[in-house]
Amino acid sequence: MRLRLFVLLIVATWLGTGSALAEKRVALVMGNSAYKNVAKLANPANDAALVGGMLGKAGFDTVDVKLDLNVVDMRKALREFGSKAREADIAVIYYAGHGIELDGTNYLIPTDAALETDTDVLDEAFPLDRVLFAIEPAKQLRLVILDACRDNPFAKTMKRTVASRAIGRGLAKVEPTSPNTMVAFAAKAGSTASDGDARNSPFATALVERLPMPGLDLRKAFGFVRDDVLKTTGYKQEPYVYGSLGGDDVPLVAAKPVIAGPQANPDAEIRRDYELALQLGTRDGWTAFLGQYPDGFYANLAKGQLNKIAAEETRAAAAEKARQAEDEKSRLAAERAKKAEQEKAAAAAKAAEDAKAAAEKAKQIEEAKAAVAEQRRKDAEAAAAKALADKQAAEKALAEKALADKAAVDRAVAEKQATEKPQDADSQQKVAAIAPTSTQPSLSPQETAKLVQSELRRVGCLAAAADGDWNASSQRSLTLFNKYAGTKLDAKLASFDALDAIKAKPGRVCPLVCDHGFKADGDACVKITCRAGYRVNDDNECEKVQDKKPVATREDAKKRDDERKKVEAAPSKPQSAGQIYCDTRSCRPVQKGCRIEIVVGQYGHREVCN
Repeated sequence: MRLRLFVLLIVATWLGTGSALAEKRVALVMGNSAYKNVAKLANPANDAALVGGMLGKAGFDTVDVKLDLNVVDMRKALREFGSKAREADIAVIYYAGHGIELDGTNYLIPTDAALETDTDVLDEAFPLDRVLFAIEPAKQLRLVILDACRDNPFAKTMKRTVASRAIGRGLAKVEPTSPNTMVAFAAKAGSTASDGDARNSPFATALVERLPMPGLDLRKAFGFVRDDVLKTTGYKQEPYVYGSLGGDDVPLVAAKPVIAGPQANPDAEIRRDYELALQLGTRDGWTAFLGQYPDGFYANLAKGQLNKIAAEETRAAAAEKARQAEDEKSRLAAERAKKAEQEKAAAAAKAAEDAKAAAEKAKQIEEAKAAVAEQRRKDAEAAAAKALADKQAAEKALAEKALADKAAVDRAVAEKQATEKPQDADSQQKVAAIAPTSTQPSLSPQETAKLVQSELRRVGCLAAAADGDWNASSQRSLTLFNKYAGTKLDAKLASFDALDAIKAKPGRVCPLVCDHGFKADGDACVKITCRAGYRVNDDNECEKVQDKKPVATREDAKKRDDERKKVEAAPSKPQSAGQIYCDTRSCRPVQKGCRIEIVVGQYGHREVCN
């Protein structure tokens, strides 16, 4: 009866812990735009709403979105979130607004901060360590995302109480001390971030596109965010991530199951190592297994096997002690020891025998526990294998049915075209649009458009964000792709044929077009710099700057010819002193003792004095 009760307790405990294996994820999103003592920021409130919506769709248990927080509201929000993080596996804090770096420490600035002097930062702003302290209790992942690297207006007006105190541009580099902690900056330490010209900043736009991708590890997701922001800002802003994670992938959204084909069992490798340790059956083998896999289903089984070994060791020690006591009893009896000594030895032998029986019973209990756990493992694996086989069979049947339906539709369309008159191009497009696409993934038109836009951005044919709106800009981008890729895709709609065609291109397809004074360098436009004495000409080439010399025009030549005729038409009689003399430049009186003579062979006059 006791054994049955113990087994039931083991099963109930196992079932009770099954629901606890689901991760609990919480997030706090803060956006400060309406600053009271400096100019308002346009995007932080919009960015916070966008990121909060993304986290909600990603399946977080709670997402608290707080906008325009003063110092009291910000302190309250961090304190309440710290309580939630203590019960969570994953905790995320996103902040958009102003931040400042003072003597190597980063601070987040509430909306009511004045910061008239550098010492006010300590009283009116929150250090980044306070944010890290709020998420520290989370068990598996702690993530802080700071879109606070904007050009800070407080730093320009703030009075320094100590001349040597450093107030940085942007935020300072951080090194998280807690394990499994990441801090992501919108711009690299010491640099500033751009708000952009759109409703949301380039950093926030890239975050909501990359982070919720199913199965994508956070480190790789932030790498894609970095690439997107660099391209969007013309390689002026580079996001950066500080901290480190372990060797396992840590996605924000779990990977979706594969539609077709055999699915890999993530526990297959652990199961193989468990079975090897089971065959070995030693304490060292199970200890090594738990060192490699300290948590999870198989770790619990290994701990049960260790308990079984420990019970066997205890039983063996008790049996040895009982044997020694029995030998001592026999020795004393053989030596005709005193009756008291014999009774004492007999009592010791009985106690040892009782301990042996208790150890034997404990061993049986541990063996029963191990047997139950092992049987449960085999049953679970068999059920999983059966479910996988059933799913694959159902998917195969569905795929075959879809192919059969498509073949039937193709035959019906072919028979109809054979019996009717030839259709024009528009009618053929309508028939193609009506034809079912049961073999394609079941995505909405907006999701399909977003995938096509993302690929167009990758090959350099689309500069706008991938928002799922297949507008005129997206149609022009697909038309541009057709031109340079040599395809004939229908630009009026986003189709899976277009998606496959664009995915087939490994690199840039559309050429990079740069403004005057800039040239293409890889995937970016860089400014053309000429050496001293040279300038950029209309052909975007450096040419030497030349001094401009006066160029004779037709009007100048005509003016000189008229003046020459005027001089030649003047009387040839020499002028005398006192009379007025005019040449091509001016008129003046003839000097006393001088006369004016015509210059022979030339046009003009000269003044001759005795």
